[in-house]
Amino acid sequence: MTEREPVRTLHVVTHPEATHHVDRVVGGWHDSRLTPAGARAAAAIAESLRSRVPEDADVELFSSDLRRTLQTATVVGDLFGVRPVVDRRLREKSYGEAEGRPQEWLDQRFVPPPPVGDRMRHHEGVPGAETKAAFAQRVYAALDAILERPRAHQIIVTHGGALTFVVASWIGMPIDSVGYVNFRVASGSITVLREDGYFRNREVASLGDTSHLAELSV
Repeated sequence: MTEREPVRTLHVVTHPEATHHVDRVVGGWHDSRLTPAGARAAAAIAESLRSRVPEDADVELFSSDLRRTLQTATVVGDLFGVRPVVDRRLREKSYGEAEGRPQEWLDQRFVPPPPVGDRMRHHEGVPGAETKAAFAQRVYAALDAILERPRAHQIIVTHGGALTFVVASWIGMPIDSVGYVNFRVASGSITVLREDGYFRNREVASLGDTSHLAELSV
């Protein structure tokens, strides 16, 4: 085995367009669903993943339990012939009382984190909202559980905010160091993470690829 042969590849999907996007309401744990455009994008995501993964690969599929991610994961799973393993730790950040309310409601109350200091445990001014520390800890725990299961190809369907912590955990970033980190990606993207079989280094092979959505916008 050479360093060019990955022993594990993670394909991390951020769900495509959902109703909270077009309604301009706060997402978080608000259980929005895919729009018709989002459903078409989910099919394109599934086809793109199918073209990336060998036909004979033993594939595992994981998903947040929110409807928009489960809808996406179900489309992917149907094409691969697998059922998603549901893990609520892969949810988006909770915005507490702001969820489902107009985005302007949150914007008027949101207290941004300080430029220095304890950004991880900062309270954003909305009752019930998660701190960044709580959000990161559960996503890190979810990825730890996934990596305990030996597979050459694993697919994770999650959310844009959670993607940052999936990547940070993958590269071994200490959780107390992620207060400034943001891997910003578009909805409906695919991020590819690989571990080589020689040095066992972990690579971010691609971040937030949306090329599979190009034909949908024509």
